[in-house]
Amino acid sequence: MGQRGTGLGPGHWRINRVSYQPGYHIRNKSLKKIHKAASLGNVAGVQHILLLKKNGLDDRDRKNRTALHLACAKGHPAVVSLLVERKCQLNLCDSENRTALMKATQCREEECANILLEHGADPDVVDVNGNTALHYAALDQNSSMAAKLLSHNANIEAKNKDGLTPLLLAVTENQQQMVEFLIKNGANLTEVPKSLCYFRTALMLALMYESAATVKLLLEQGIDVFAQDIYGWTAGDYALPVNLRDSLRSKRQSSFTVIGV
Repeated sequence: MGQRGTGLGPGHWRINRVSYQPGYHIRNKSLKKIHKAASLGNVAGVQHILLLKKNGLDDRDRKNRTALHLACAKGHPAVVSLLVERKCQLNLCDSENRTALMKATQCREEECANILLEHGADPDVVDVNGNTALHYAALDQNSSMAAKLLSHNANIEAKNKDGLTPLLLAVTENQQQMVEFLIKNGANLTEVPKSLCYFRTALMLALMYESAATVKLLLEQGIDVFAQDIYGWTAGDYALPVNLRDSLRSKRQSSFTVIGV
């Protein structure tokens, strides 16, 4: 995750933004032969290594990556097909708890992802940040990949460690086209994230991130404009000018504290 603040003071009321490196940094010296061959797309090399049993199908490198992880991240569907045909394990996780499907999604290697999904890869495994493959498709505004994941029963309401569903993540990243796509595919507009988001609705988040197109879209969908966050704020309060907004926030926080006492 990024370094943006999560407090409530002026300039510090946005949630953490998702930050990640989609591919792998590969050091050949640390790889086994099967990993090197897979990362290079060398089908014959992988076959030869397996035939001679120099390495196992699911052997890991120092970062817990399998040959399947590397083939997917590097975009080698022929190697992916070979490994799948040899019955490799599809849902093994690397050191960041990411599956090969997640890496294919992050790296926009849809052909590799399709092979995995068609052979039963689990689209709902969560990584160290609680994100699923669908979260990363939403983050990347990759609607074709998102559609493929949903067609294989990916959970559209899965929440990451910030309490964000793919829809809410798309809102915070100003991914208006993805927001529209997820809404059309049944994403829940009434879902309210907890954790770092203080019960803010999708509309509140869109206003926070100044995404006018997303705000318009959500209003057209009939989202509740009177829903309140943990401090009693509505979407209308989030739309106030900054100086008035912070003044109102201070008053409501004081009231909230008194009531709590």
